[in-house]
Amino acid sequence: MNNFIRLPIKSCFDLDITEKVDLIQRSPTEEIVTQDELIELFKTNSSPKHYIGLEISGFLHLGSLISTGFKINDFVKAGVNCTIFLADWHTVINDKLGGDWETIAKVSKYYQDAFKLVCPDAKIVLGSKLYQENTEYWTDLIKFTKHMTLKRTMRTLTIMGRSESDEKIDVARLLYPAMQAVDMHYLDVDIAHSGMDQRKIHMLVREIFPKMKWRVPVAVHHKLLPGLSKPADSNDDKILGKMSKSDPNSGIFIHNTDDEIRKKINKAWCDEGILENNPILAIAESIIFSKFNEMVVERPEKFGGNITYANYIDLENDFKEKKLHPGDLKQTVGNYLVKIVSPIREKLNLSDELSEAIKKSF
Repeated sequence: MNNFIRLPIKSCFDLDITEKVDLIQRSPTEEIVTQDELIELFKTNSSPKHYIGLEISGFLHLGSLISTGFKINDFVKAGVNCTIFLADWHTVINDKLGGDWETIAKVSKYYQDAFKLVCPDAKIVLGSKLYQENTEYWTDLIKFTKHMTLKRTMRTLTIMGRSESDEKIDVARLLYPAMQAVDMHYLDVDIAHSGMDQRKIHMLVREIFPKMKWRVPVAVHHKLLPGLSKPADSNDDKILGKMSKSDPNSGIFIHNTDDEIRKKINKAWCDEGILENNPILAIAESIIFSKFNEMVVERPEKFGGNITYANYIDLENDFKEKKLHPGDLKQTVGNYLVKIVSPIREKLNLSDELSEAIKKSF
């Protein structure tokens, strides 16, 4: 496989506001709340502050590291000062990694190393360090919660992967949404970035921050990368069948071998002509076309010969019209993913001890 062409890099100092906004809203971005506010922000601040918060919750995969990391790099290219917030205390509250602080600390280091490889220009902040350095944080947290009803708090619990109807929610989890909101204030955020599954917390922020006389950040939400299996029915198609750190069959993990990557892609659900929730198309759009400015499908002459796609839309249209077979698409996506993932895997150390500790937590 050849013809892997990297996207040309243009300095953020050479970009106008329209080009910066275009970078931020390109795939996998699904929503900006609001685009007008983002434009006004760039008019007054050429280097606004960004934030994305992540739980420390297991092995990193295409969605949690690559797709998210590439989107962060779009912000960097637009001249934004990016912060990756590793929410270790939120991890404890949500019982991830068994709630064991020693394991969480070790996995936090693994996350830091991974994001430094993928997003070398982003700053990484640990939640525990933020709270240690800002003792007034807890005072403001209490003040913030005075603006929240229990009913509204319960509705936001989906940001933790929890249901508002869950009768086993402990009190600590009720603090989680408010903490996530106050984190943004203490990080002095101009742009709050997350997957669509975190949208509710940003809407809460936009409602309560004005009451606190705090600056309201622009909210940017990206699509979640769907899992590799055929999606099950769900009442919330925004988070339908997403890749999961706890399900090794749901996605491509950073430590999968080249052969494992190709095999998983080959077995993935990709019905001919079907676009909706198609994981192979989503990977092509969010990851491959984010890294390369063209995608070459290599085929024997009797099946039409090689075809080069300069953009995702053309590829999607050919697939929809059944001019591009799922088998050819899968083989191509698998090969491109190996080119993207293998250099990261080779540089990212994951000891057997840490790997076993993560596995035991699920």
